[in-house]
Amino acid sequence: MPPTQPQPEQPNPDQPPETEAPPETMLPGAAVPDAFDRLWTPHRMAYIKGEGKPTGPGAHEGCPFCIAPTLQDEDGLIVARGELVYAIMNLYPYNSGHVLICPYRHLADYTELTPDETAEFSDYTTRAITALRTVSGPHGFNIGMNLGTVAGAGIAAHLHQHVVPRWGGDTNFMPVVGRTRVLPQLLADTRKLLADAWPGK
Repeated sequence: MPPTQPQPEQPNPDQPPETEAPPETMLPGAAVPDAFDRLWTPHRMAYIKGEGKPTGPGAHEGCPFCIAPTLQDEDGLIVARGELVYAIMNLYPYNSGHVLICPYRHLADYTELTPDETAEFSDYTTRAITALRTVSGPHGFNIGMNLGTVAGAGIAAHLHQHVVPRWGGDTNFMPVVGRTRVLPQLLADTRKLLADAWPGK
């Protein structure tokens, strides 16, 4: 007896017929997955748009280093206040714990500091290093200032010195290739830790 041939399925009258989905209309290449992950940082738009940047070189033209001392420490991210200078968290840090030492006076050049300002400027740099070592035990530091826009100063009209803690391996593919810095702690939290550990407060 010959084998029975399979019979084709009969359509179900109670089920609507299947229709082939139309091809999606999209721009060429849109929504095509690639090999990259995404790290969304919408807070960086403030930096990109230049929000908070001075409108001019004068002290009353939106200088953030003149405005910060008029605020409460928590609101201005101020770590410590001296008689002539103060320490403040960098709003756009290179590393977690990046501190700036600023004179209260609105001046652009290191040579414009008075002897008393120079002495306290140096003293506050030392205190920043000590506080950072106490709080986070960095392996080293980058310390320095950029005098003039051509030298890389973001806010050239108001002198400020960078105190940047460094750890072995902190320069990895994220800042080098991805142009993104990953910071493990919020600025407000770092500020409080450093303020609490500030020598001679």
